[in-house]
Amino acid sequence: MNISVHAEADLTAVTHHDLANAVRFLAVDAIETSQSGHPGLPMGMADVATVLFSRFLKFDSAHPNWPDRDRFVLSAGHGSMLLYALLHLTGGDVSLDDIKAFRQWGSKTPGHPEYGHTPGVETTTGPLGQGIATAVGMALAERMANARHGDGLVDHFTYVVAGDGCLMEGISQEAISLAGHLGLGRLIVLFDDNGISIDGPTSLATSDDQLARFAASGWSVRRIDGHDPEAIAQAIAEERETTKPSLIACRTMIGYGAPDRQGTEKAHGAPLGTEQTAAARRTLGWDYQPFVVPIPIQKAWRMIGQRGQLDRLAWLDRYESATPEQRDLFVEGKAVALPAVYALAAAKLRERFAGERPKLATRQASQQVLDGIAGTIPGLVGGSADLTHSNLTHAKAQAPVKRGAYTGDYIHYGIREHGMAAAMNGLALHGGFIPYGGTFLAFSDYSRPAIRLAALMRLRVIHVMTHDSIGLGEDGPTHQPVEHLAALRVIPNLLVFRPADAVETLEAWDCALSAEHRPSVLCLSRQALPTFRSDARGKNRVARGAYLVVSPDGGRDVTLMATGSEVSIALEAARLLATEHIRAAVVSVPCFALFEEQPEDYRAAVLGTAPRVGVEAAVAGDWHRWIGADGEFVGMRGFGASAPAPVLYREFGIIPQSIAEAARRAIARKSR
Repeated sequence: MNISVHAEADLTAVTHHDLANAVRFLAVDAIETSQSGHPGLPMGMADVATVLFSRFLKFDSAHPNWPDRDRFVLSAGHGSMLLYALLHLTGGDVSLDDIKAFRQWGSKTPGHPEYGHTPGVETTTGPLGQGIATAVGMALAERMANARHGDGLVDHFTYVVAGDGCLMEGISQEAISLAGHLGLGRLIVLFDDNGISIDGPTSLATSDDQLARFAASGWSVRRIDGHDPEAIAQAIAEERETTKPSLIACRTMIGYGAPDRQGTEKAHGAPLGTEQTAAARRTLGWDYQPFVVPIPIQKAWRMIGQRGQLDRLAWLDRYESATPEQRDLFVEGKAVALPAVYALAAAKLRERFAGERPKLATRQASQQVLDGIAGTIPGLVGGSADLTHSNLTHAKAQAPVKRGAYTGDYIHYGIREHGMAAAMNGLALHGGFIPYGGTFLAFSDYSRPAIRLAALMRLRVIHVMTHDSIGLGEDGPTHQPVEHLAALRVIPNLLVFRPADAVETLEAWDCALSAEHRPSVLCLSRQALPTFRSDARGKNRVARGAYLVVSPDGGRDVTLMATGSEVSIALEAARLLATEHIRAAVVSVPCFALFEEQPEDYRAAVLGTAPRVGVEAAVAGDWHRWIGADGEFVGMRGFGASAPAPVLYREFGIIPQSIAEAARRAIARKSR
């Protein structure tokens, strides 16, 4: 329905109670029809959401992605029908048929909000705590973009609806601590403070004073009645003026209006049922059939959805009035494609690496790559989870981001791997930034839930994971990742790179930066590795996922396949086998996922028909897909140990002699 903005009488004739009930009962009816979903949050938070959308949120339903809109994040993603009802009522691209098809195949209304699937959904949520942590990245991005472009082009808020479960998750502490430290005053969390979780009262499991907890992290905090629209409005208005991030604890009743379910866990995750749905209608005075919203209320909501048109048009005027330099900077920051100056810098680095053929750790090669390209990509922003000098993620030209000084491009995330990964997602979702952040590969387990969501959302975020094997040495098995490569490689749409020398490291960075719709993990060594590549102007071979490093004359008797630091060991093994007149091809496999995507004839040419040996200082994982059922694997079969790296490689049998012996076994087995 296309409602004109001048129909002001319709809005003044409709009460807050009417607007909120439209949200409540669209949610209730959708859940009842699908016989699946969570009615408790939409019913309990409808008043808060109605005040926010009708009085404060800056958005234009016809243009849900305009750059200076406020961001709204439903961290408690199980309450997705709250968001879908709001998107539909305000005139967004969610039809009544979509509402009726809640949680069904092909609809725009899946069980939890999915970024890129439903217009108006700012981030995928559902795993509790991820939304609030991602919103920290969005709020940080707003301040950083504002510092670059000024109030005229960037001036918006980030609002979050979070529940008890979000605040119980450990990631929430990482997120609120980082937000408080950075002074992200345009972040406002609306806490659905209903005291109920799936098992029953939250008192079963927690006694935290959430206001005190947030205040201790530098937040402005207050508690209000979440069903009093004027109290809600006053709280939001006042918190918008603070210089701190804000927590508004909204005391609500889960399942508000359903007489026998409200205030109990029974309202959380199941349809109300026919009797309770009817009783809720009577209690709240909603005397309409399922999915029916009276025309005056529809018009009022549509007007709310159109209210932001003037803000958007005013922003467009400011953009057009900006200087050409300001406009160019803004466009370049939002650009998806990499600029030509980056390609020139990367080519220069490649020529130097190929010419000098340095022997250095791939983490060191990565730092040299960053030093060479950091200034060429607007919006490239780095960071580390308190391992800057180990991950080597700080480029010489980068300045730190600090409270009140957001012009920098390097973030000290502190020892908050999970929070870092989620904040990186928020930076990417906001737009204008390509984030990368570092930690040890063994700690990817801490980051994994956010990495998985980045893959699901198809975000360009880059994780720099150093100390990638037993090669880190004396720190021992707690820090030596043996299963992590395999675990990361099974995440769909995630690129996992393990480069073998400086040239491959540059190429892996190029692949990660060019992957507009995929996150990447760069797994980098602590120990020095020789550069075996000398093709200064060749194509990016890492982009093929795997390629022949050595192709012996006259065919091959065996193929040695390796990644990262083990490629140089495989090359030594090939030379050893050559003394026995055994022709060994050597294949570097820096990225399984990209190799899988190559044409079948290319994969066949690389793999060959000879028996294969896989080599990696990690557990076998998916290696047998490439080496075959009869292939040999030289790697780890358990955890590592504390000792110098050369000793560990020798004791665990990842040495040229062991690879050569595996090759002999594979050849003998095939010849039988």
